[in-house]
Amino acid sequence: MLLYIDPGTGGMLFTILIGLMGGVIYFFSSLFVKLKYSVGGGKKQDTKKVPLVFFCDHKRYWNTYEPILDELERRGVKAQFLTMSEDDPFFKKEYQYISGEFIGTGNKAFSKLNLLNAGIVFSTTPGLDVLQWKRSRKADYYIHIPHACSDITIYHMFGIDYFDAILLSGEYQIEQVRELERLRNLPAKELELVGVPYMDMMRERLECAENLASNSAVSAELSDSISMNDSTASEDLIVEEKNDIEGKPVEKTATDTKQRTILVAPSWGESGLLSKYGEKLLDELLKTGYRIIVRPHPQSFTAEKELMDRLMKQYENTGLEWNRDNDNFNVLRSADLMISDFSGVIFDYSLVFDKPFLYAESKMDKAPYDCAWIEKELWVYDVLPRIGTKLCEEDFGRIKDVIDECITNPKGAEAREQARRETWVHIGESSVRVADFIEKKLHELDYGKVSKEDLNNKELNEKDLSNCNKELNKEQNNAQTGEEHTKEGLTNTESGNVLGKEEA
Repeated sequence: MLLYIDPGTGGMLFTILIGLMGGVIYFFSSLFVKLKYSVGGGKKQDTKKVPLVFFCDHKRYWNTYEPILDELERRGVKAQFLTMSEDDPFFKKEYQYISGEFIGTGNKAFSKLNLLNAGIVFSTTPGLDVLQWKRSRKADYYIHIPHACSDITIYHMFGIDYFDAILLSGEYQIEQVRELERLRNLPAKELELVGVPYMDMMRERLECAENLASNSAVSAELSDSISMNDSTASEDLIVEEKNDIEGKPVEKTATDTKQRTILVAPSWGESGLLSKYGEKLLDELLKTGYRIIVRPHPQSFTAEKELMDRLMKQYENTGLEWNRDNDNFNVLRSADLMISDFSGVIFDYSLVFDKPFLYAESKMDKAPYDCAWIEKELWVYDVLPRIGTKLCEEDFGRIKDVIDECITNPKGAEAREQARRETWVHIGESSVRVADFIEKKLHELDYGKVSKEDLNNKELNEKDLSNCNKELNKEQNNAQTGEEHTKEGLTNTESGNVLGKEEA
């Protein structure tokens, strides 16, 4: 008799099997590197610990790290920033207390991380001790912070299990972590509600941009008023200003109506907007006559390269724009409406910019993710109907009307404010709270005095920060780098958050 395995269980077993295979392969490659040192094939490694290390697997997460590093720099806290992007924006900063290093990609980078001699390791990258990235026996404490303010369970399986602490932005995330710990019989992690650093920073940028725009508009209006010499023009201006004050509508000419900009910003994978609907949606959007910008999830260009190549070629010279900026601030600000699925960028757009969005009818396959273990529905599926408008496939033929209606009558400010309370705590305070937590842990681990001594020292001794890895670097530069971690296969970043701040 044949045994039947349902698709969900099959997907889970397949994920576990792939993880075990990756672990075995990495174990032997890592063992080879370690043997070179223990048997005498390599030079002796410096045993001095780096108190605080930040690891970034891609430059697109810089907007999470920057406000945190800025705060630590202000406090005079020594740290080292290790990145897998050679052109990481970090290298444009002029920090005095924080040094940085490009550690390569793929196996070369993970080999270094797995032998790291550090007090605290801080990262947005999930999947610690699951595939290539292993806990170093010489590292004391691992901290994770998500790069999106959404469900913490939208990681590939076991994505957060082996961190010591997780910094979160909503109470519901704490419940999700505790439920996973209970189901998997894991030790309790240290959980701290800190907020969302990159959203705080985006909010500050928006306020500055709006203030500048407002000041420019006032200056232009004053300049125009002064240039009016005839009394008729002056009287007309007075009447128009009076109407504005009294709340009466001021008639606009055709030139005052700007072309609407629609941003398509989906997640990646089979359940994502482009994978599921592709040309069906894009063709109808082009018919609206509006400016259409498509900003795929960065992971789409590796995990779904064939799809991206086909769509980009198919829509050449059609007026459709593709956006791949590392920083998504300008494209989010320029859009009048966003169309997405379950991507975390929805919350950047809605909660920071206070703008309307459409979300496509799309249910993801939970089997490979941590959320498959938990019976309670994802928070994202509860909040989307409250703050957004659902877009069904049968509405594609009338999508212009749907867009216009959504912009004209968006969901209320009260619903968005409630969503902020649920998923974005301590607005404006996150970088300070993260720095407070880090300094507290440094003191608990007896590294706190390192930062305090440096508060009056204006010279950063970068040599002390790099000696512990200097010799290991020499060996790794000659090692096989392997496949880059963003390519298809066994990767830590692909075990990442599908809601992950779309790179934003």
